[in-house]
Amino acid sequence: MPADTAIMLTFGLYFIVMLVLGIVAWRRTATSEDYFLGGRSLGPWTTALSAGASDMSGWLLLGLPGYAFASGVEAFWLAGGILLGTWLNWQLVATRLRVFSQAAGNALTLPEYFSNRFQDEGRALQSISAAFILLFFLFYTSAGLVAGGKLFETAFGLDYRIAVIVGAISVISYTLFGGFLAVCWTDLVQGLMMAAALVVVPLVVISDNGGLMEVWSSLEAHNPALLNPFTDKDGFPLDTLVILSLVGWGLGYFGQPHILSRFKGIRSEKDMPVARNIAVGWSAICLVAALLVGLAGLVHTLNSGATVNDPEGIFMLLVNSIFHPVVAGILLAAILAAVMSTADSQLLVCSTAFAEDFYKDIFHPEASQERVLWVGRAAVIGISVLACLIALNPESTVLNMVGYAWAGFGAAFGPALLVSLFWDKMSRNGALAGIIVGGLTVVIWEQFSGGIFELYALVPGFILSTLAIFLFSLLDQNDGHKIREYFSRMERLLGTVDETS
Repeated sequence: MPADTAIMLTFGLYFIVMLVLGIVAWRRTATSEDYFLGGRSLGPWTTALSAGASDMSGWLLLGLPGYAFASGVEAFWLAGGILLGTWLNWQLVATRLRVFSQAAGNALTLPEYFSNRFQDEGRALQSISAAFILLFFLFYTSAGLVAGGKLFETAFGLDYRIAVIVGAISVISYTLFGGFLAVCWTDLVQGLMMAAALVVVPLVVISDNGGLMEVWSSLEAHNPALLNPFTDKDGFPLDTLVILSLVGWGLGYFGQPHILSRFKGIRSEKDMPVARNIAVGWSAICLVAALLVGLAGLVHTLNSGATVNDPEGIFMLLVNSIFHPVVAGILLAAILAAVMSTADSQLLVCSTAFAEDFYKDIFHPEASQERVLWVGRAAVIGISVLACLIALNPESTVLNMVGYAWAGFGAAFGPALLVSLFWDKMSRNGALAGIIVGGLTVVIWEQFSGGIFELYALVPGFILSTLAIFLFSLLDQNDGHKIREYFSRMERLLGTVDETS
């Protein structure tokens, strides 16, 4: 059987499985709450792996291995920051957000939570938050389509632009019908596929190149600076701003709507500890394995003489050059799984923001749940088209596009969400100021480069957003009695949950 045919059959089978899951979820989706949050019915395994798979995306199999391939163990700073952020998000946010979002009028979306939590009758919090979600998710979804385009281009020799469109259609197909349940069920399968592929590929490559110690010795002989976490690949000491930028990626977790929605969708707060252990363990395995893909892949290219034009393609090069076509098809499908598991989540959050936070809550409060559901499905198509247009540039890199969107969400929503869950004196104006300052800081910061602007935009955005929250909240204390009473009721509800856990 020709290699292309074997890979195509594997991809075809994968698509069929995903579509079947979408159809099954469709049969269980009757209301907008079902479509956007799955009726808060997820078990711990589905919650954990869905959160992880939707988080890591194509950059886990393309961007991070490519970074390790090009820069060596410098990439460990990035992986370490991400793992720490994952653990802190589950530890600090997960249970509180599950309880608080349900107590805040059964808020389905992050903007709706902010609006209800701070009793914002003017809905400015909701509309501005939704606007930032639509802005940054356009770039985030585009990053997934770029990764999908690179995959189809490599696997089938398709033109890059056609490959992007094919990838978009595949994601839209099941997200459109099944909503949150389809996204989470497919993410469970995709998360397992990603972990398996990331573990298998470096183990085989390392074995083929003499074992772990031989691979390490080959890297040291080639360029010892690649094995020093405190220098760049040329041997120059890493600047403090570089290290802060890499570790600072972990701050972004507190503000990612597609991850936070999993916390709200879990069936019970009692499942959180199990889900947390699964999620953190899965992330640790995948991150270490992705770094090994890059490092072992460099040794493989040195020994085989293979040429790598794009470091982000090292995983695909290894799969195509080492494995049987049928196995290669399965492993390449893991990249598609990574791409789809995040893109579907992003499309769903975008459509939720448009349907719930703009259409229903601002323009048509009397709209039926059925109409809101279909508006959300229409938004999936519209947002996909816009994301495709952004992704059609073949020079786009997955890591850079993800980095911009990640910083935007982390700075706009991270501080506001964290403080809202722990500080009873936070006010409506404090939340609004934090979201606006954090989001705009990232947008403006990204327009400059050099000097202090080499610092990852998330770090200054997060800091300035936090300062704005505390400053404006403290100025509002005379008007915050009702909000503090509301917070106290949520805290009492959380205490009841803790006692029964």
